[in-house]
Amino acid sequence: MINLEGKVVLITGGSRGIGAESVRMFAESGCDVAFTYRTEFEAAKKLADKYGKKVKVKSYKTDLSQEADIFKTVENVLLDFKKIDILVNNAGIWNEGRIEELSLQDWRKMLEINLTGTFLFTQLVIPGMKENNFGRIINLSSTAGQRGEAEHSHYAATKGGINAFTKSLASELGPFGITVNAVAPGWVDTDMNVEVFSDKEYLETEKKEIPLRQIATAADIAGPILFLASDLANHITGEILNVNGGSVLCG
Repeated sequence: MINLEGKVVLITGGSRGIGAESVRMFAESGCDVAFTYRTEFEAAKKLADKYGKKVKVKSYKTDLSQEADIFKTVENVLLDFKKIDILVNNAGIWNEGRIEELSLQDWRKMLEINLTGTFLFTQLVIPGMKENNFGRIINLSSTAGQRGEAEHSHYAATKGGINAFTKSLASELGPFGITVNAVAPGWVDTDMNVEVFSDKEYLETEKKEIPLRQIATAADIAGPILFLASDLANHITGEILNVNGGSVLCG
């Protein structure tokens, strides 16, 4: 039902986890795919080779903490693909930080990658979207941005910022045919959480806190991202779509 033939998507952090599943789903929907990676060259190459047989798929090495890297990536994507119809701001980091132990450097790094990186990619694709009177921007938020998260205040602050950024841009860019939405996962079974889930007792405890009694897969999150980029979501903008198995029930 979802057909994105003729469209171009840029996915940040596309070499693994939610990003890699998003690359797969967009490619299978007929969309040409550009995606970024930071260090996982081999994973990025395998992904591009695997899904680049029927559509154009290309990866770009990008450090989201470097403004020049982001500018260069967007410039190269536009040279290679001629346009960017859809932006998925997926790349981000997550780590623990008790407030009394959190350094200013840790705080700044979290904001720089999770929030400033999203801002810069978004700012750079908007002129082309306005020119085409079409655009889809999907940001990755988190349940932490909805309710806060103890011992992860710096992470929660960035995701709360993503939510406000999403709603603000939805209002600002709607008249130009651009929708802006966010997907807010809870726990997801990805590489980022391997260490946490290695504690099987903790894993089972967390599952019991989720009404659906299971941890989301990367595909469980990539599906809603694809939906928000499709014509099925033409009249949805400014939405924070919670995908958490019912663990956090808020609008």
